[in-house]
Amino acid sequence: MQRSGVKPPRRVDRQRIDKWLWHARVVRTRSAASALAASGHVRVNSERVTASSHLLRMEDVVTVALDRRVRVLKVAGFAERRGGSEDGRALYADLTPAPKAAPPPVAAREPGAGRPTKQERRAIDRLQGGED
Repeated sequence: MQRSGVKPPRRVDRQRIDKWLWHARVVRTRSAASALAASGHVRVNSERVTASSHLLRMEDVVTVALDRRVRVLKVAGFAERRGGSEDGRALYADLTPAPKAAPPPVAAREPGAGRPTKQERRAIDRLQGGED
């Protein structure tokens, strides 16, 4: 028997892109998610999204460009309410390719490459007949 006024939980099979980005914790606020979608930095199945009201469906692939980093996420579920980080990660499968090997730090140099040390400069000077 169902009480009046109490609605059974409805099954969500699609959701607005801004709500999904927020629930999946890709961005911190819903307004940031809306701005991200409206600015064209989000693609769904390789199609650019220009409206935050774009509807996502299960198995859609979402590509998000965030601060020199691109994330590729496959929609695995939807949520009625925003939960914790564990709940957010359950909403997608991360398809982002592994980053390429980072270049070596600027300060690291192969031995013998670059500016000579003081000891090496003195040896060069001795060879060239300088400073006795």
